[in-house]
Amino acid sequence: MGRGLTLILGGARSGKSSHAQQLAAERGSSVVFVATAEPSDEEMKRRISRHRTGRPTDWQTIEAPLEVAAALRAHSAKADVVLLDCLTLLTSNSMTSLPEPISEEAAEERVGAEIDALLTEYAAGDAEWIVVSNEVGLGLVPPYPLGRLYRDVLGRVNQRIAAAADRVIFMVAGLPIRIK
Repeated sequence: MGRGLTLILGGARSGKSSHAQQLAAERGSSVVFVATAEPSDEEMKRRISRHRTGRPTDWQTIEAPLEVAAALRAHSAKADVVLLDCLTLLTSNSMTSLPEPISEEAAEERVGAEIDALLTEYAAGDAEWIVVSNEVGLGLVPPYPLGRLYRDVLGRVNQRIAAAADRVIFMVAGLPIRIK
């Protein structure tokens, strides 16, 4: 079983990724960084570039927008730490890979399978895992059905990972608050 699972939650620009990278650097000499972002537009390309340049060059990076557990399988055995950034985009990628209109059942099944595979991969290995996700349930109710479905599915994903986690940290204005 993995050496520990830490979930880092917070809003946009709360310091989640920076804190996760700091923890990973402190906890292991061999880090596998899993990036779930896809460069879908110019803004996202710039964000991905900033994240890439902010990571230590000796970390191995796996870019996996979907099927993260399968992408990790060959690499996590060699790692002290697996840093997954982030569940927010993995959930979005999983949902938007479905044919439209996206039903609640299909979204829950697709995303649930992804999370099942991640938790199985974590349990099978020896690496410590640090997982980043956005807390999207504290804001306004999205004005459109897909936004509400996404918020609900991600909320349940966060609950599942938090239940399995040894530690949960909530980031506010760059400050980590340990809640579990």
